[in-house]
Amino acid sequence: MSVAVSSKLNKHVREQYLKLAQNGKVQVTYVWIDGTGEYLRCKTRTMDCEPNILKEIPEWNFDGSSTGQAEGSNSDMFLIPVQIFRDPFTLDPNKLVLCEVLKYNRKPAESNLRHTCKAVMDKAKDSHPWFGLEQEYSLLGIDGRPYGWPQNGFPGPQGPYYCGVGADKIFGRDIMEAHYKACLYAGVKIAGTNAEVMPSQWEYQVGPCEGIEMGDHLWMARYILHRICEDFGVVVTLDPKPITGNWNGAGCHANFSTEDMRQEGGLQSIEEAIEKLSKRHRFHIHMYDPKGGLDNSRRLTGQHETSSIHDFSAGIANRGASIRIPRQVGQDRCGYLEDRRPSANCDPYAVTEALVRTCVLNETGNESKCCTK
Repeated sequence: MSVAVSSKLNKHVREQYLKLAQNGKVQVTYVWIDGTGEYLRCKTRTMDCEPNILKEIPEWNFDGSSTGQAEGSNSDMFLIPVQIFRDPFTLDPNKLVLCEVLKYNRKPAESNLRHTCKAVMDKAKDSHPWFGLEQEYSLLGIDGRPYGWPQNGFPGPQGPYYCGVGADKIFGRDIMEAHYKACLYAGVKIAGTNAEVMPSQWEYQVGPCEGIEMGDHLWMARYILHRICEDFGVVVTLDPKPITGNWNGAGCHANFSTEDMRQEGGLQSIEEAIEKLSKRHRFHIHMYDPKGGLDNSRRLTGQHETSSIHDFSAGIANRGASIRIPRQVGQDRCGYLEDRRPSANCDPYAVTEALVRTCVLNETGNESKCCTK
């Protein structure tokens, strides 16, 4: 298996330097979404004392011409801190800080979807929208081949890998466990994890989170995962269909509820939300991957536990539907719905904003057309 050269370095050597005193100083790592809308960047500065609230962390800047966010002749972009986490890599008192990106004129960068999401969540705050996102991902060697797969061939058919146990079924559990612990340390609201259907594919869940917090915590969980994979010398991909053929793709299923849905008799509110979603299928498909549906068209085929990208469907306990009502929710007659359409590489700000626009703010119409139609 082809792994990164850096993973072969002696990590015990690094430990002795991590133990050195910082003489009262604090390392603060700024994390932001780059111009692709899918990938993350970071850089670190020294502060004189530990910041505990956002206003104690200064704005910063970076070269947007090197991240696909600006021209070289006017390249400075602003980093605006929006969420603080503990740093699981350099440990306390150091911090990770998620940032929004503003352009030179202080307007949001094109990849800054948090800005409009926050405005929508503020409008809907009285409904108390809760989210839980199920982030699927696949592990690759640096040669692009799935981690743990045979060099000259394929593993056995899908079946024994989902939630599996054993060296012939599970590849990369140590990465998953490291990520889980690191998220707990950082303060990310990680709710669980499991091996997925395709070998070397995993899932972790983040939530429940209310409003804008969902996107913040999922993006930081992604950053932590990429950093951990650096140490192990493997690559994590959020491609929604990393391997063509008879293999499951990767999604980011969105569990969603309002206060009305969670209360006794809330099933009626869930069914009303599904009816609204049925009338805006193209809009949601457009919002659910960075390429407006093109990435998801490789995954949403109607096979491998997906619905067709062209059709809207809903059902109780149906993993082949656009919207699944969990069986327990059907029995309790309250709870939440699961939108199974978002791709693994979706922007969680776009997904949660779309759900609230349609289900809470009652927006109508298919303003955005699906690229696959």
